[in-house]
Amino acid sequence: MEIVKPVKRNVLLNPGPATTSDAVKYAQVVPDICPREQEFVDIMTQVRQDLVKVVHGDPEKYSAVIFTGSGTIVQDVLVNSLVPQGKKICVVNNGAYAARMVEIAGYYHIPCVDLKFPATGLPDLAVVKETLEKDKDIAVVAAVHHETGTGVLNPIREIGRMAHDNGAVFMVDTISTYGLMPIDIAAQNIDFLMSSAQKGLAGMTGASWTVGNIAEIEKCKDYPTRSYYCNLFMQYDFFDRVGEMHFTPPVQTMYALQQAVKEYFEEGEQPRWERLTKCWEAIHKGLEEMGLKTVIDKDIQGRLVVTVQAPEDGRFDFFKLHDHCFEKGFTIYPGKMFGVETFRLCNLGLITEKDIQDFFVVAREVFQEMGYTLPIAS
Repeated sequence: MEIVKPVKRNVLLNPGPATTSDAVKYAQVVPDICPREQEFVDIMTQVRQDLVKVVHGDPEKYSAVIFTGSGTIVQDVLVNSLVPQGKKICVVNNGAYAARMVEIAGYYHIPCVDLKFPATGLPDLAVVKETLEKDKDIAVVAAVHHETGTGVLNPIREIGRMAHDNGAVFMVDTISTYGLMPIDIAAQNIDFLMSSAQKGLAGMTGASWTVGNIAEIEKCKDYPTRSYYCNLFMQYDFFDRVGEMHFTPPVQTMYALQQAVKEYFEEGEQPRWERLTKCWEAIHKGLEEMGLKTVIDKDIQGRLVVTVQAPEDGRFDFFKLHDHCFEKGFTIYPGKMFGVETFRLCNLGLITEKDIQDFFVVAREVFQEMGYTLPIAS
């Protein structure tokens, strides 16, 4: 990919969109094309095949179905499409993004078993098991692989096994792990996963997808049609028969996604995970040196998001921290927890250990400007 002129690089430590390569940015600069042309259909076909390959899916068993929109659109699609008439969805809910699926079910008036657990820890698997064994009307179990609001990594394989043991389909929000953490869709007992271009693959916002079990997709054509645009079988069927999206795709975003997928395979699944692990370790090292505490036990973190507890002495100003860092080329994000002031440091994109080290140089400056002596005393 020819780079005409390097683009100013910002290090995004927010939970998405992620820092991208210049090649991904420039991939969007293409001649205008009608998305119904065979040239573009071929691109869509190859990208869909590659999206299955990223999670080691058997192409005879799994298919990638792409929609135009952010990651929430795929939550909407799966929640509204996969629950048969008279059945329920059970959401293993220990964070903001699981709670969003509960909310979506409510908007479609789909019966939902909301298994609430504290956002700072793992779900109680004994409760999940008991619930699924007792309620045989549960046809779909939903969970989040990695709660981006906190950084908790959930035991997906175990929940999926329980779902299958009780005859339920298992859908997983992998929006902040797909393309970052190694995932084997079958080994993790996942029937449907979700992701979005602007997250782990470090593409551009506007395309999201599920990689799903073809047999279960075909079953859902007989389920209640609760949405027109966000209908899983309709979109799958159009891809299967015509090779295209049913409605206008995000053309330039797809060219960027094609380049991002190429870069994913060039870097390699394990090297990418090792790079991100080094970033995560650098975040913890930097926080420790500053005397800042994390909220989530390190043992249950997914190595992609760290939730930092803000000092409680009245001097801390998140917006001052954000604005100072932003001026220096670093973007951070507020927390998503109630009752305690936090902020998040995320390593989801094309960033390095050196980027994290450079961020902490800037962060130390602004904490000192707020009147702190570092390290901050416990």
